[in-house]
Amino acid sequence: MTTTTLEARMSNPAGLLPGVGEAIGGLVAVTRSAGLPEPLLALVHLRVSLINGCASCVHGGTRDARAAGETDERLATVGVWREAPWFTDAERAALDLAEHVTRLADRPDAVPDAVWAAATRHFDEPALAALLLWIATSNLFNRMNVPIHQVAGTGW
Repeated sequence: MTTTTLEARMSNPAGLLPGVGEAIGGLVAVTRSAGLPEPLLALVHLRVSLINGCASCVHGGTRDARAAGETDERLATVGVWREAPWFTDAERAALDLAEHVTRLADRPDAVPDAVWAAATRHFDEPALAALLLWIATSNLFNRMNVPIHQVAGTGW
């Protein structure tokens, strides 16, 4: 097996500017403290990262999901969750919301009422707030890592 040496274009922006890493870490900590299950957060982060093509976050998200108890079956099918039987209705609602929030520009009604209604059936307002912040934070990580070609497994 041949491996390719990869290198990021620059250091990660979150590590370059004073206070940014800490601020993002604070956002992650507050969002995690809202009570959403870690496996759900890991799946949402992984799905968002797959959509955005962020190798670093797919790698880290897979590692975090395994640490949260996720199975290889579910990890292998999170990108095609609609056709996989291993996800709960709440997880499906969260993944659907994550897809719509990640792809805001893809449709005039970025988050249709049906997607929102499904999410509200499973999550109260504080949980929805945490879920939306988690989706936004996952997108933030992706949008920092993809342009600089952050190499999977290298962190920042």
